[in-house]
Amino acid sequence: MENKRKNLKKNEIVSLVITLIIIAMVNIIGSYLYTRFDLTSEKRYTLSDKSKEILKGLNDYVYFRVYLEGEFPAGFKKLRKETKEMLDEFRAYSKFIDYEFINPSESNDPNERQEVYKILYQNGLNYYTATMPTNNGVQQIMVWPGAMVSYREKELAVDLLSAQSGQNQATVLNNTSQDLEYKLISAIKDISETNKPKVGFVEGHGELSDMEVYDIAKSLSKKYSIDRVNIDGKVNALTHRDYDNDSNIVVKLNYDAIVIAKPTEKFSEKDKFIIDQYVMYGGKVLWLLDHVKADMDSLQSAESMMGVNLNTNLDDQLFKYGVKLNTNLLLSYPCAQIGLVTGQGANIQSALLPWYYFPLLNAASQHPIVKNIEAVKSDFTSSLETTTSAPEIQKVPLLKTSDYTKISTAPVYISLKILNDRPNPQMFPQKGQVTAYLLNGKFSSLYENRLPEAIVESSEIAFRGESVPTSMIVVADGDVIRNQLANLDYAKKNNRRVGSPLPLGYDQYTNNTYGNKNFIENAISYLVDGEGLININARELKIRLLDMNKINKKQTTLQVVNVVLPSLILILFGLILAYIRKNKYSK
Repeated sequence: MENKRKNLKKNEIVSLVITLIIIAMVNIIGSYLYTRFDLTSEKRYTLSDKSKEILKGLNDYVYFRVYLEGEFPAGFKKLRKETKEMLDEFRAYSKFIDYEFINPSESNDPNERQEVYKILYQNGLNYYTATMPTNNGVQQIMVWPGAMVSYREKELAVDLLSAQSGQNQATVLNNTSQDLEYKLISAIKDISETNKPKVGFVEGHGELSDMEVYDIAKSLSKKYSIDRVNIDGKVNALTHRDYDNDSNIVVKLNYDAIVIAKPTEKFSEKDKFIIDQYVMYGGKVLWLLDHVKADMDSLQSAESMMGVNLNTNLDDQLFKYGVKLNTNLLLSYPCAQIGLVTGQGANIQSALLPWYYFPLLNAASQHPIVKNIEAVKSDFTSSLETTTSAPEIQKVPLLKTSDYTKISTAPVYISLKILNDRPNPQMFPQKGQVTAYLLNGKFSSLYENRLPEAIVESSEIAFRGESVPTSMIVVADGDVIRNQLANLDYAKKNNRRVGSPLPLGYDQYTNNTYGNKNFIENAISYLVDGEGLININARELKIRLLDMNKINKKQTTLQVVNVVLPSLILILFGLILAYIRKNKYSK
């Protein structure tokens, strides 16, 4: 019996030593070989290949100062936890990621706190007002859910909270979780790039002015080098000619993408040819075009106007590339609202009424450009349809009106009297109409078989009849990219200068913010960077919320199952184990 006990004790010691050796070896191997098992259905904790590529390409430190430290409501604590987890995940793929969490409200001195808040706001961060329960009730606190990212001498502000109008806190936080990887990895890419991609806003054909695209140009300038380019018949406006090692002429792009925003004048054939050859050599184009001339300014002095065809001489070019811009206006519901003043003297009243000529556009597909974005506000938009002239081109619908739509072919009589008509299905007999397309593939030149042989064979022109694989986006409304300018009433209320640009997508008349900015940023990101980054932004994480009704009904049962039952199982397991050991050693 004594020998048996000694052998048993010896075996237990050997087993313990072997276990410790295995644990030590696993830890040593784990320090060199990183792995993580993500068992969630949507791969919530798995970085995209593009993120890993960007992180592994870093050669200097990127430092995050995250202003999510302190006492917050549960939702913001969750955001803090997820942000830290994401940054830790980044650190697993790059030693050049570092961070700290800062409490901007740490000081007990109100003046010091206000000075910190002022600096954060000036640096580009936004604050949000949250409600915190206290012993005396509730109190309002300022939360700064953002981060300042530093890389060498550069600094960049990142707003982490994906707040959207009309959504509850749970949905907002879920959207924030979906966007977190995209926002943080985009910040790393943008701040660490030495050469920014170039985006050119074409002018010279009555396009939107600097002030009318000020907000989107300012936002894009964080990632891209923004320029205004007047083609004016200059062959080298969008491309330039160089020589390779064999003294052959090589055509190179001046811009990674160009934006043509609401032209109102005709394009000359020479300008069209220059754009065409830019596309043939791989240039990307964001077309934002009106095909019917109509604007609200004309209704300021009259109750009605006529919407007529706007000829920019681009129809044949777009048709060749694969889409047709129809000469019509779309009336749709839901739509944006406009203010109507009624009555006279002391009986003057103002009301916000639906203006059916301002359709709210929704995603027409699950493409990453439009997935998870809010409705896009449009002004006097037309419909698009695909053509058979480019069957090999991939045509992806991006935006469309609602299924309550009416198509009015130009010329269109537009009257303010329609504001008095309450929406009903009979007013909108057509289904949703596509207003934006993404085109991918090899495009055929508009000028193929149309030029003199001398021009086609000219080495200086270097004409191409078919493009390299490239992309373009066509939107049948130029106002989608136009920001409003502050009117007198808004300027007085908000201490702004009259005519100063407002954020893209914000409507000063209704205080609503639409998804225009997000759409344009996604469109440019796709055209310039490809699918890599934009696919991260399109990830959809399922929000798994508790059913409070069921919890309230079964509160006692759930408490027993979660608290009492595990304790009983542990006690039972201990008694069984003690009984087995007693029988084993008694023999």
